Amino acid sequence: MTLASNDPHWQTQVTAVLDSAQVTYQILWQSHATQSIEQTAAQRGICPSQMLKTIVLRDMGGRYAMACVPGDQQVSPPKVRQYLGCRRMTLANAEQVRTVTGYELGAVAPLATPHSLPVFFDRQIWAYDTVTISSGDRHAGLWVKVEDLIALCQPTLADICRAKSSEAY
Repeated sequence: MTLASNDPHWQTQVTAVLDSAQVTYQILWQSHATQSIEQTAAQRGICPSQMLKTIVLRDMGGRYAMACVPGDQQVSPPKVRQYLGCRRMTLANAEQVRTVTGYELGAVAPLATPHSLPVFFDRQIWAYDTVTISSGDRHAGLWVKVEDLIALCQPTLADICRAKSSEAY
């Protein structure tokens, strides 16, 4: 159930999943695609920490995982790999992200992916009742309740943010 939309026919795979689950969400339109979390937050009129950044990681054997952290934080691949029991994880490149998620970089959502991936949410997302996620469209984000998002994604809740000091991959 969308609370606001510029186009009543606009829908993405993400909004279709939310509609199917009868999850209320709000569309946050952007005038143009952005290049950073800070730019995106400014266009949406929110704090970067209220955004859920979805990062795709790949291990050396070709196994993928999604790591979701607050927008003002960075994911720690070593922390995610500990949960998966693999030796090394790196950020997936643009082609790999598109192949495993169906989304372009900058528009990755933790929902409606063509492949089943392990999903990890950093515990810090509980700091807010609602967060924004990508809609799958680089011109719109979606406000959703954290509890609804967790119910839909069934993530592993973990401490996966990088420490403030530098951390090697």
